[in-house]
Amino acid sequence: MNSSFKTLLAVAASALALAACGGSAEVASPGEGDFGNGGGNNGGGNNGGGNGQAAADCPTGFANVGTMANGTLRNCQLPQQINGSLTVPLRAGTIYSISGRTAVGTDGGVDASANTGTQGILTVEAGVTIFASGGGDYLLVNRGSQIYAEGTASQPIIFTSRQNVEGTTNENSHGQWGGIVLAGRAPQANCQLTAPVTCTGQVEGTNAFYGGGNANDNSGRLRYVQIRYSGFEISTGNELQALTLAGVGAGTTIEYVQSYNSSDDGIEIFGGNVNLKHIVINGADDDAFDTDTGWRGGAQFGIATQRAPNATSRSAGFEFSAAPASTPLAQRYNSQPKIANWTLVGRNSPTDAHTVAHFDTGTKPTVINSVFTSVSGSLAGCLDIADPDTASVNPVFNSVFMSCGISYRASNAALSEPIFTAGTNNTAKGTSTLTAPTSGVTITNQVLTFINGANETAVTPVKASSVHAAFTDTDYIGAVKNASDTWWQGWTCGLTANAKC
Repeated sequence: MNSSFKTLLAVAASALALAACGGSAEVASPGEGDFGNGGGNNGGGNNGGGNGQAAADCPTGFANVGTMANGTLRNCQLPQQINGSLTVPLRAGTIYSISGRTAVGTDGGVDASANTGTQGILTVEAGVTIFASGGGDYLLVNRGSQIYAEGTASQPIIFTSRQNVEGTTNENSHGQWGGIVLAGRAPQANCQLTAPVTCTGQVEGTNAFYGGGNANDNSGRLRYVQIRYSGFEISTGNELQALTLAGVGAGTTIEYVQSYNSSDDGIEIFGGNVNLKHIVINGADDDAFDTDTGWRGGAQFGIATQRAPNATSRSAGFEFSAAPASTPLAQRYNSQPKIANWTLVGRNSPTDAHTVAHFDTGTKPTVINSVFTSVSGSLAGCLDIADPDTASVNPVFNSVFMSCGISYRASNAALSEPIFTAGTNNTAKGTSTLTAPTSGVTITNQVLTFINGANETAVTPVKASSVHAAFTDTDYIGAVKNASDTWWQGWTCGLTANAKC
């Protein structure tokens, strides 16, 4: 570990006032996150440590597995099975870890009234950092259980890798641990919703089950959360993402969540009715935002910036699917996603295999007030309506501004173009005037631009609340209105040079 990181940890542990500055604001160079801030004696331990020293012990309910960061942090490990209530407190000189499949509760089944399984409730305090060491380490919240990980704009909660804590990550690091999985009881395509309600959905990358008949199921709250360097391929086509939402209901809160450098997707949704707001996905090796098996929620205010393509994958900013293609269209519980105010910055791709927004297998999106773009010279098409099943359900695009070298993926242009041009206020081949923030960053020779310029501002938005009740009406398209629109600042990393991850 280099000396600047050790100095940073010592200062953070000795000066509790720095805790209010948050994780991303105190980073000195790539991989040197501000870990180890603490708030004293919370959660059952003795004095939390300080002055660059590890806490003497761990809170009740955690395993003391030694120290790290040259002895400046006490490593307190969460139990692999969390039943009942457990709080992860913010303490000086303390960092937390997970090892293996760490489950909150046991599967409660499709029917809450059946009273099966054991409920767990995990609460994570603002400013806490939790790390994992390998691809098989992930956090699972089972059906009927909940997580309350609520950071603040100045004190985000950080889920990351051991390498990141130890200062050895860089802008190309990814796939260093599993990720976070929420499994709920909301409907999805593999569930029988008529009595008796059954469900056969198994969460990708796990042996957990998801789905049920409660559209408003509540898996808890994730707010002001970073998920760094995650994602892991268990087997071909079976991966853990940064954040997996499987059968998660509309009673769940997902907002101000960032996925940074996932080795697979940033966020993948399997069915459910969960809504998302204020999402940042940068550096995903596969798709930024992927949906499957009948998601019928909404997502508003999202920034997705993609790195150079993985030559072995077909990836996109949006990759929205409905159900297995083998299922007859009339029998599918189709995805009906509602999307507003997203800005997708596509890959600099040498082929058209990497599209900016891809829709297939009968998914019926409604996309409004959004910006799809890719860098100059990229051969990635802005839009891909990939098959006749999807075209037949009439996707809706209104007030969408596209700026790509190729507007429509060539192989499916005959399906994509008439659907897009049927919408209102759409621009098929515009010129991007997106700008980067002050002290912006460049990744793989691609400047991360996502703030509206004159051409995006000129587009008239449609009324978002008429599309989804959870949406907020805006007078602009895209995720970021102008340089004064700072909802993405402070709690994120990797978007500006002074906020490294």
